[in-house]
Amino acid sequence: MSLLPVRLEDLVHARTVESVRIDFKATWSEPIRDAVIRTIAAFANDLQGLNGGYIVLGIEEQGGAAILPPRGLAETNLEAIQKEIQGNCNRIRPPIAPPLLVPETLDGKSVLVIYVPASDARPHEAPEHCGKGGASYHYYVRVGPETKEAPTGGPLLKQLMELSPRVPFDQRRRTDVPLSAVSPRLLAEFLRQVGSDLAASADTMDVRDTLRRLRLSGGTNGGESPRNAALLFFTEDPEEYFPGCRVELAEFHDDAGGDLLETRTFRGPLPRQLQQVMDYLGSLQGEVLNKDSRELRASRFLAYPTKALREAVVNALYHRSYEDGHPTRLALYPDRLEITSYPGPVAGLEKSSFGRGARLPPVPPRNPRVGELLKAARLAETWHTGLPKIYLSMEENGSPSPTFDFDDQRTYFCVTLPAHPGYVTLHAQRQSATFWLQGDRPAAVRHLRGALQRAPGTGPLAAQLIEYLASTGELLEARQVFTRFEQSSHRQDPHLVYLAMAKAYLDNHQAEDATDVLHNVPTPPRPAQLADLAILLKRSGDLERAHRMFKSVGEPLQHDARALHEFAQVKLLLAKKKRKSRPKPHEKAARTALLREATDSLERVIALAAGQKTRLAWAWFDLARTRALLGLPTASIEEARQRAVELLPGEDKFHAWRPDAP
Repeated sequence: MSLLPVRLEDLVHARTVESVRIDFKATWSEPIRDAVIRTIAAFANDLQGLNGGYIVLGIEEQGGAAILPPRGLAETNLEAIQKEIQGNCNRIRPPIAPPLLVPETLDGKSVLVIYVPASDARPHEAPEHCGKGGASYHYYVRVGPETKEAPTGGPLLKQLMELSPRVPFDQRRRTDVPLSAVSPRLLAEFLRQVGSDLAASADTMDVRDTLRRLRLSGGTNGGESPRNAALLFFTEDPEEYFPGCRVELAEFHDDAGGDLLETRTFRGPLPRQLQQVMDYLGSLQGEVLNKDSRELRASRFLAYPTKALREAVVNALYHRSYEDGHPTRLALYPDRLEITSYPGPVAGLEKSSFGRGARLPPVPPRNPRVGELLKAARLAETWHTGLPKIYLSMEENGSPSPTFDFDDQRTYFCVTLPAHPGYVTLHAQRQSATFWLQGDRPAAVRHLRGALQRAPGTGPLAAQLIEYLASTGELLEARQVFTRFEQSSHRQDPHLVYLAMAKAYLDNHQAEDATDVLHNVPTPPRPAQLADLAILLKRSGDLERAHRMFKSVGEPLQHDARALHEFAQVKLLLAKKKRKSRPKPHEKAARTALLREATDSLERVIALAAGQKTRLAWAWFDLARTRALLGLPTASIEEARQRAVELLPGEDKFHAWRPDAP
């Protein structure tokens, strides 16, 4: 049974422990012994604020990474090696808490793992060598992955001395709280989650011994107390000991935060708070499927990418203070999520430190033990990898970059994750459509105006606003929306706005204005939108361009009954337009080809439109007209007309129509 707080495989591969906290030694010798004692002192001094580190004997390293399989140590030497380490640790001054020495087997080879927690009594100095005779003492610290001497008068020693009086809050003992406050069930669940061999059932677990091995308690037998990190992770209600240890979430209906939709509070041990927050946010956003019902393609994206969301929430819980009584606050707006924790970042971090590609300085974190436990449970990233992951996942999702903000007094730290632009658009469209269907048309228009004001170049919003304004008779204002959109520097889906404006003009019998708009419309990227443009061109009387546009739709046109019917009508109108009393042979052939193509299209429409009574009736009627222009037998023409009459007997045009001469 392993006594390590983490799995050996995770440790060796630096999965849950930062590589700078691991020191590999391939063999054992007097020089290595001396280096190990110096490194033990350096980890105890914990200059980087990472809560000590691990030394692994029997594994060679290259570039900071383990070379596997391990070289191993002779098993017969392990006991002697441990005694030698323990004896020489007594030479470190002032004395440190004995490091945890754990013999392990990896790939059939014996290795020795030494776990050195951060010391409460730093700074410590160690002998330069542990041989016989007097040895000079020096202070040693870890700088990145290396153990270095902190010489007298140098900046490293000055920094160490400044840190020495301060014990991080999460490592402090709570002498006013008994060990019995720690829940055996929560402790056992955590150890099972991290894969530690210390895991046992809650009924049989020795909480005192387990906390001692995890360095989550302090004091001597009879006077031991839990450290703050243990209370944050392994009590049902940490807020009993740390006022404000909770997450408050508020969801707002509008951008200004004046219309509160819902509030929620998440309590419990930190892992539970994190999971509950993530579960709730996940239930709100899901995966957005942006699909055109007439097309077999769709775009998928998340309102907020899960990786960025998790990292931002984890960082808020990891780096906040648990002394000041303020909760972590999440504010969810239609276009963004703001995550605010208190206070601001520790000294040494500036706003420039949080820019994309910036290298975070190696300043000690506020809560090193909280971070260590979160990483062991795979709830947090290893050192300095969370920030790049937020940027990358936002970029991969197609979302704008996050922002990081705090005031000069460092009273707060706010991470803003902008929602995916597609989500913002869909949210605004759906909300305004709901108002519209409920009969509150002013609210629908007002909502779209506000959304478009925040994102003036968003084509879907401008198009929907134009449609709503035109349907309420506000054509002049619709034109103003169109003009403002044309003047936007960054325009998204501009073709939608042109199509909406052209349709508004045509619906209001302003064909000349519609023609001007259609003359400048950008080519739509999708087949269904090309078909919409072709239909508007047909309505404006530009039959030749409409015909070309329909042809550019390609294969998808054959599956769209409405568009295919309109295409057939264009062919029918062009054929009538080309009719002459004495056509030349090639003119007659071209006209006949158009009519035959129209016939094929109409027959396809009839097959596609089963159940669409009105569509079927007009398709049969247009087929009767086409057959008449082709000069087909009267019985064939009359058959098609009668089918139209049967479907829509009240349509006078079907009764009054008489075939034209071919």
